[in-house]
Amino acid sequence: MQLSLEQASALCRMAALGAGASDETARSIAAAAIAAEAEGNKAVGLSHYIDYLEALEAGRIHGKAEPVITRPALAIYLSDAQGGAAHTGFDRAFEDLAKTARLFGVAIFSQKNAYTAGALGYFTGRLAEQGLVSFAATNGPAVLAGSGSTKPVYCTNPMSFACPQAGGPPLIIDQSSSATAFVNIRKAAADGKAIPEGWALDADGNPTTEATSAMKGALLAFGGARGANIALMVEVLAAGLSGANWSLDAPWFSGGPDSPGTGLFVLAIEPKLLDPGFETRMRGQIDRLDRRYGVHIPGLSKASATEKAATRGITVSKEIIERIADFAERHKG
Repeated sequence: MQLSLEQASALCRMAALGAGASDETARSIAAAAIAAEAEGNKAVGLSHYIDYLEALEAGRIHGKAEPVITRPALAIYLSDAQGGAAHTGFDRAFEDLAKTARLFGVAIFSQKNAYTAGALGYFTGRLAEQGLVSFAATNGPAVLAGSGSTKPVYCTNPMSFACPQAGGPPLIIDQSSSATAFVNIRKAAADGKAIPEGWALDADGNPTTEATSAMKGALLAFGGARGANIALMVEVLAAGLSGANWSLDAPWFSGGPDSPGTGLFVLAIEPKLLDPGFETRMRGQIDRLDRRYGVHIPGLSKASATEKAATRGITVSKEIIERIADFAERHKG
């Protein structure tokens, strides 16, 4: 089915309201899902949005939660999501966070007690559009084996980095610490497809290419022990600093009544205070890497896809639209 971004946004917002969200939360999570879908990141787009709707209905997301945001220091924003969505607290602090980074050179947003964040590049990319260099980290329920372990101790623990360039879309890197995202394993299991070697272990700790066995076992980090160490670093930044649940203690994101209570860490840096010509130099470096060396620059193709989606709309399966529309109908009723 073909939908304009405006139609998709309205549908997602109504569906969240039907599932029990406040208007603020509905707008926050809908905007993130539509942004992911528009840039072609369908794994955390509208298909994943159904997880949010089901979590709202089950209480894993407190739909009317009011984030409590404090400033223990002038450049630090500490958010307690109160069991709500990860996006709401960040949206509330966003403008002040950007202003603070411009004033002091750096600013930090740290959050606990939230549902999983979805596309992490959504957070860093928005700051890059404000001219800021940013880094983010988040955790979730344990699915990833640690270094030397065969049992899950971390989430996929993604990290994202973004920076602006003069006259072009920002560079945005958004990747998990695992060899693949958990949603890819889940989709392969649902489709009855095999997964590549090196992605996961089964429940007995043996390598597996069966997605259903991987769901009962553990994902593997990219790059072996080095990737697992990065997952641990992300865990400390996201959960350790904020006081959020460690991944080992986080309830599962798609079952039961309890919030995973995960953490989010976002660092924003004003590059102009370090180098007034940063954005111009960045543009030159990106052009050189791309045109002369054939380097893939993350974020550019997503920006192009988003621009096309703004004029042409998005194509979404009828099944996904109908499931979202079911929640929207409850709001109308």
